[in-house]
Amino acid sequence: MSNVFSFLRPYKFPVFIALTLMLIELTVELIHPLLLAKIIDDGIMQEDLAAITRWGALMIGMSLLAFVSGVINSFYAAHVSQSTGFDLRSNLYKRIQTFSFTQLQRFQTSSLITRLTNDVTQIQNTIFMSLRIMLRAPLLIIGGTIMALFVNAKIALILVFMIPLIVLFLIWMMKKGGSLFSLVQAKLDGVNHVMRENLTAMRLVKVFVRHNYEGKRFKKSNEALMEKTVSALRLMEVAMPILLLLMNVGIMAILWFGSFEVNSGGAKVGEIVAIVNYATRITSALTVFSMIIIVFSRAKASAERIADVLDDDKSEMNIVKERQDPSLKIVGGEIKFDHVSFHYPDMKMNVLNDLSFTANQGETLAILGATGSGKSTLFQLIPKLYEVSEGQIVLDGNNIKTFEPEHLRRQIGYVPQEFFLISGTVKENIQWGHDEATLDEVIEAAKHAQIHDVIESLPNQYETKLGQKGVNLSGGQKQRLSIARALIRKPKVLLLDDSTSALDVKTEAEFLKALKNYTCTTLIVTQKLSTAMNADKIILLDDGQKVAEGNHEQLLQQSHLYQQIHQSQMREEVFQDV
Repeated sequence: MSNVFSFLRPYKFPVFIALTLMLIELTVELIHPLLLAKIIDDGIMQEDLAAITRWGALMIGMSLLAFVSGVINSFYAAHVSQSTGFDLRSNLYKRIQTFSFTQLQRFQTSSLITRLTNDVTQIQNTIFMSLRIMLRAPLLIIGGTIMALFVNAKIALILVFMIPLIVLFLIWMMKKGGSLFSLVQAKLDGVNHVMRENLTAMRLVKVFVRHNYEGKRFKKSNEALMEKTVSALRLMEVAMPILLLLMNVGIMAILWFGSFEVNSGGAKVGEIVAIVNYATRITSALTVFSMIIIVFSRAKASAERIADVLDDDKSEMNIVKERQDPSLKIVGGEIKFDHVSFHYPDMKMNVLNDLSFTANQGETLAILGATGSGKSTLFQLIPKLYEVSEGQIVLDGNNIKTFEPEHLRRQIGYVPQEFFLISGTVKENIQWGHDEATLDEVIEAAKHAQIHDVIESLPNQYETKLGQKGVNLSGGQKQRLSIARALIRKPKVLLLDDSTSALDVKTEAEFLKALKNYTCTTLIVTQKLSTAMNADKIILLDDGQKVAEGNHEQLLQQSHLYQQIHQSQMREEVFQDV
């Protein structure tokens, strides 16, 4: 939590100004009862109009000073809270960008979104309210008690006795509230998770007519959030009536014993009024404490969740940093897997087992295998999205661990199975792969990806705006845009993860022909033999192990599994022709 509030350090001066102005307001509030006592004892009781005017004018002047201080304090409190929130959100975002895939598996996407939005907002509100009103409450209680002792120590002992009991009760409430609001934030993550899934898959929900099912999922998650929130707030709200009861008992005791003191000459009427005034102000400050408990409890829970992200030191930037050479570049693009095994974090079973093969410089290597055979996992190891569990990957003779992740990835073109398009123009989507690319380079990449003619037919061509996730394009068009994005980098290594699955035979053939314009080592994951046949070499995977390697003719002669795949796809083609 201290790590989160360390973001206040750059704003020490505005914080100092805000606190100073708040103390001026507090001082005025503490002096007012004394001035009121003077008006009563020196003015009203003595029937001295001049004294009433003098002390009354001083009260009005001090009230104006407090008003101006409050306005300026609000400005600085808002500046500090918004600036700190901006810094927190920026640092959280940057931190998440450095996360390895292992770290990303720790946090659900919906949870990270909640931490970036709701949790940061909780911290912002806490900072603003602390600088504006919340710090006044404890200071007013302490200052009011001291001033009451100064006015009449004997009567003020009633406050001295009661306030510590109330403070202990409030501390217990805050501790209990922190744990409850941690559960509330976790349930909010759940609501965001269900809502995000629903909105992402809205087309599927409509096609399968799953509105009722999704509605029940959301209702269940929403009810869980409501129950935890109500439970937390119910406990917090108990504080208010208990505080008021205790303080009202205290005020009645002050009035009761004060009347005896006035009658016996041990106290003046103005002193009793001043102490009652202080007790009333302390009561109002204590009522603010129920709000303070809620705000600080939520802030504590949010700060811990934010710190959980910020304090995670296993980011890509920290992994084996000492072994990385920033000067390393991909020169030729030769890739060698040397007895590589891999299992995902928190899993014991290997996804890849003792895998060895070599893709020579400029060679095209096709990777075939059934679903779950480890093809996509293999691709994720090359750009260091994960670290190998055993063995090593060698790139141009250098262990891939010695490459800086960001520097390595800038030289790799990667087209994943699930293509991703941003909400922007066609040109911006292609330039996402290389933001300094010219329009000519964008067009060249689009032509090689076989998408240029489609773009030319769009209303504004390369300036046509795409909907979220490219909703106004077909699957094949999205796939080709993703390919163009990878090609515009002119990569030394090109990874195509089943990236031609939505292309027809003619378009795919033209694309594979266009690939020859690029001097790069190409790895293609595919289920289609028509694609694999054009490769220099084919790797056949089964259950994470290499079961065959060679070109199309060699595998037809040597691999029984490859023969089965060939016969199966040939039958499908014959059936389609019929």
